[in-house]
Amino acid sequence: MAVEKFNTRVQGVEILKPRTDSRDYRMIVLKNLLQVLLISDPDTDKCAASMSVSVGSFSDPQGLEGLAHFLEHMLFYASEKYPEEDSYSKYITEHGGSTNAYTASEETNYHFDVNADCFVEALDRFAQFFIKPLMSADATMREIKAVDSENQKNLLSDGWRMRQLQKHLSKEDHPYHKFSTGNMDTLHVRPQAKGVDTRSELIKFYEEHYSANIMHLVVYGKESLDKIQDLVEGMFQEIQNTNKVVPRFPGQPCTDDHLQILVKAVPIKQGHKLGVSWPVTPSIHHYEEGPSKYLGHLIGHEGEGSLFHALKILGWATGLSAGEGEWTLDYSFFKVSIDLTDAGHEHMQEILGLLFNYIQLLQKTGVCQWIFDELSAICETKFHYQDKTPPMSYIVDIASNMQIYPAKDWLVGSSLPTKFNPATVQKVVDELSPSNVRILWESQKFEGQTDKAEPWYNTAYSLEKITTSTIQEWVLSAPDVNLHLPAPNVFIPTDFSLKDAKEKETIPVLLRKSPFSRLWYKPDTMFSKPKAYVKMDFNCPLAVSSPDAAVLTDIFTRLLMDYLNEYAYYAQVAGLYYGVSLSDNGFELTLLGYDHKLRILLETVVAKIANFEVKPDRFAVIKETVTKEYQNYKFRQPYHQAMYYCSLILQDQTWPWTEELDVLSHMEAEDVAKFVPMLLSRTFIECYIAGNVENKEAESMVNHIEDVLFNEPKPICRPLFPSQHLTNRVVKLEKGMKYFYHQDGSNPSDENSALVHYIQVHRDDFAMNIKLQLFGLVAKQATFHQLRTVEQLGYITALAQRNDSGIYGVQFIIQSSVKGPGHIDSRVESLLKNFESKLYEMTDEDFKSNVTALIDMKLEKHKNLKEESRFYWREIQSGTLKFNRKEAEVAALKQLQKQELIDFFNEYIKVGAEKKKSLSIRVYGSQHLKEMASDKNEVPSPSVEIEDIVGFRKSQPLHGSFRGCGQPKL
Repeated sequence: MAVEKFNTRVQGVEILKPRTDSRDYRMIVLKNLLQVLLISDPDTDKCAASMSVSVGSFSDPQGLEGLAHFLEHMLFYASEKYPEEDSYSKYITEHGGSTNAYTASEETNYHFDVNADCFVEALDRFAQFFIKPLMSADATMREIKAVDSENQKNLLSDGWRMRQLQKHLSKEDHPYHKFSTGNMDTLHVRPQAKGVDTRSELIKFYEEHYSANIMHLVVYGKESLDKIQDLVEGMFQEIQNTNKVVPRFPGQPCTDDHLQILVKAVPIKQGHKLGVSWPVTPSIHHYEEGPSKYLGHLIGHEGEGSLFHALKILGWATGLSAGEGEWTLDYSFFKVSIDLTDAGHEHMQEILGLLFNYIQLLQKTGVCQWIFDELSAICETKFHYQDKTPPMSYIVDIASNMQIYPAKDWLVGSSLPTKFNPATVQKVVDELSPSNVRILWESQKFEGQTDKAEPWYNTAYSLEKITTSTIQEWVLSAPDVNLHLPAPNVFIPTDFSLKDAKEKETIPVLLRKSPFSRLWYKPDTMFSKPKAYVKMDFNCPLAVSSPDAAVLTDIFTRLLMDYLNEYAYYAQVAGLYYGVSLSDNGFELTLLGYDHKLRILLETVVAKIANFEVKPDRFAVIKETVTKEYQNYKFRQPYHQAMYYCSLILQDQTWPWTEELDVLSHMEAEDVAKFVPMLLSRTFIECYIAGNVENKEAESMVNHIEDVLFNEPKPICRPLFPSQHLTNRVVKLEKGMKYFYHQDGSNPSDENSALVHYIQVHRDDFAMNIKLQLFGLVAKQATFHQLRTVEQLGYITALAQRNDSGIYGVQFIIQSSVKGPGHIDSRVESLLKNFESKLYEMTDEDFKSNVTALIDMKLEKHKNLKEESRFYWREIQSGTLKFNRKEAEVAALKQLQKQELIDFFNEYIKVGAEKKKSLSIRVYGSQHLKEMASDKNEVPSPSVEIEDIVGFRKSQPLHGSFRGCGQPKL
């Protein structure tokens, strides 16, 4: 299929851009040879910048593993021009923005966004990273601790563990083999033992590698291109150019010793996985031909005739993905990942046999032009009708692309295969052979059967060589199933016309109401994309009535998704996404994507609900999957555990996962079969339809659903009685009281502890909301700086707003391997005491600046239909229905005085405040378990120790629910 060109000319180079993109682009090269892409977007509320430096962890010196990553951390600290520690992050956070960075194998990327009116100073602070950073001796040791804490967080993560195991099983002299994160050992203990000064090495690394000629900068601004160019030239010319060559690491990571291997590894979590990979020709050299994209599309397909469909019917797999994994210009791995059932684990050899059978099918059928053309059409549509995204996430990918692609493809990268070249694809197919395969098989069943350990994460594994003839035996032993190529995709949209919405509604309107449903409607008046968003929340009182009902409803939604998959997978490939999942009040159906064929998919899903039946074989697989998910709860990060306990304490009608797991262990297929008709027998459907849909179409969709579910001679659903409409209730903590919950971490092997210190403040109210939000804005960076940067309590340190069904509060979240939760809690209290004086010392100018920043954040426009729809859906779901929330809160902010913020803090937040209601969730890792008893004895009075969460919740008064308020009239 020929791609229609929509180009923007940049210094004689045409950059391919989406046809719906009205932004202006310009490439410039500064005198120091820094390549820059300027983007002008007059409609943006946030400006952003991203700098990609063409050096990463592959360049770490021997014996200083993690140095590139450590340098990435250190550049955030301070610069000669802005010497105050952490002032870069402070400035950006206080002006509505965010900062981040990452270190990859051959790239380090730094990026930020900020409110548009503060961009000039933020950009200048950012530029100093690369001109004259200060890497003080004092900061060096503290940030080594932060890197070590980051690594501690990853030690029990299977994703990190298995990735490092793959790297370990490669040539020791290839940088792929390295450990890239760094820790206390690699950045302090070992270098110190050898007389190596880490800070000196850090500065040396910076001076050797950070040269303007191997950097690429993207700047996204609101002003004209000329003005942005003047800014950039004034700020970034000073970056030193030492004419470095981009480091290259030729050669393959794997020799024959590392191919034809079967590795059995013991994961942390329950479940079995099979990872099959091959070294292949990097697709980057043929990115317009997309060989790995074509093969990933077919091997990873889930429709009838696919490898996954065959494995699913056999009951052997619950998930499969395929495509190019880690790659550079010099090497690449094509990887197939399969999530196995218990039965699948017992049939690993046959599964591999089927995989190689499917690859042989691709070799025999050759490369099909119609499949390539279809894939190209899907990719072209996706590119040209892509949603606008936040500027920072948009430009990070572009900055990385600038390292690799010619300027014409900076925006599109590898996402748009346009040149049909069977030979290129066939070459990669031929590389997926038994002679160079690497198989990683993960299961806890290998516990005690391994004889090796990966050194960085201590992952237990064994390794054996396998021959081509062995694999051939597996191929012959594979079941005889009908594997074939996918059918043509009927969901590919062809009508991209935009509907003329007669009503230019700027907020949702209640279009229709009946005893069965309520329809909110919002036509697209902002985005001009041929897309729609449909949300239907099935309010079923039975769904939340007990742990049994909650689990049965969950199984029902998963079975629905399972039954729909082979058909609806085509819709997802074509850009029409769907989901059926649990909601607070039952289950919800979501559809999002091109509107052309959305109605077809919607009617199919509703028909499946209406004609639902339980297939015992699929029930068994889903039950097994859900059981493992519950069993893996205990391996969650400690701060996730603390947040879970906080929700369980506060939210009525929620059940402990241990009870749900117990229910599940006794559940049979017939229980679901009996339950679902009762679940659906009383239902009310809350609907929201938005986007490129006319109001008559929206009404017609809901009419159809009512006809199928409510209006048959023997209806599946009947309306709710008025007394059955569900409400979401939240525990009302007592004023002046401190609540504590102490709990062991659920994974005895995890040394990390965690604290969630929650302060409940008020029920949704515009005047109160803005005071809490302004406190959050002012205190956020101070919290991070004190608890993480200065005290080094842990890598995960955050201050976040919390909203439970319209009940607002704030929470401090900290995870630490160095201090226990009791100590961390005392540091939060100390922080709040110190913050009081900072509020009093705040100048009127600083106060106004913070208010302006918050107003700018509130007035930030939605980028796309999904973002807008989620905002309005939250109002509908919680029952608040304040669709004008942003404007009303901005109006309140404009009237706010500094003294009102101080009074608010003194009344609700400060230590000892009369109306303060705090809840401390303390989760103890193995290192701090012995502190729990003394911590419990030392809690201050007046306080409540929560021993039994459900018992406590039942004994407490509840806040009123907004869903119980008067309903709006049509």
